[in-house]
Amino acid sequence: MQVITSVAEMQHYARTLQRQRLRIGFVPTMGFLHDGHLSLIRLARTEADIVGASIFVNPTQFAPTEDLAQYPRDFEGDKAKVASVGCDFIFYPTTQEMYPAGASTIVNVEGITSRYEGAFRPTHFRGVTTIVAKLFNSVMPDVAVFGQKDAQQVAVVQKMMKDLQFPIRLLVGQTLREPDGLAMSSRNVYLSPEDRTHGLSISAALRAAQQVAAHGGTLGQVEQAMHSQLSPAIALDYADVVDPETFDHPTEESTQWLGIIAGTIGRTRLIDNMLLRSMGH
Repeated sequence: MQVITSVAEMQHYARTLQRQRLRIGFVPTMGFLHDGHLSLIRLARTEADIVGASIFVNPTQFAPTEDLAQYPRDFEGDKAKVASVGCDFIFYPTTQEMYPAGASTIVNVEGITSRYEGAFRPTHFRGVTTIVAKLFNSVMPDVAVFGQKDAQQVAVVQKMMKDLQFPIRLLVGQTLREPDGLAMSSRNVYLSPEDRTHGLSISAALRAAQQVAAHGGTLGQVEQAMHSQLSPAIALDYADVVDPETFDHPTEESTQWLGIIAGTIGRTRLIDNMLLRSMGH
């Protein structure tokens, strides 16, 4: 498995693979990997000949108040994990490499980024789309894989790819859950046992909403079911039902309803989502 640290070297490697008519699959990550990330690498493998992951803790998607310095890092552990699922290369650039002195171009998707995660973390998605565009231009993949757990990120990246005409196929990997139902996240390590119990009410709330939707419940009934299950210990940012492509409020007739929840327990912010209804998809 190759570890590539410069953009020039990455682009050279990608062009070599392209000349050999090999399809490149790519999973962008911020490291500190868990089984959820590894499942995305496996998914990339189903549609590509050569699969790589990037490990880059992207400073531009953290607000000044957020935990950039505290963000957990374990490159040696990550390397062993991706090797175990047959990853062919890791793109592991420095901040200097991705944001050279004087870099002042940002990629900003309007509209969808102003709601939900975008409202709570105003500069976050701008950082995400800027780095993803840079990573795409470095790795030049045929297929890119993102996780459903960050559903709004998926929608934003999808919109960027469409608007900027990236010739890349986007695959979305299902959210992996711990045996107790908690969505896998690098931040789960910060939860105390008591915090975790409260955190479990998030996936319980989404499942309850899914049940009500499955039995033909109205949007209002689905939202009520979701809110009724949430622990009062969660400092809730939002718990809502949206259209998964636009993150607008759906109507009773919308073909897809996505339940989304975010909130903080103790010092840990958790997000989760679940498709509640999908008709004609």
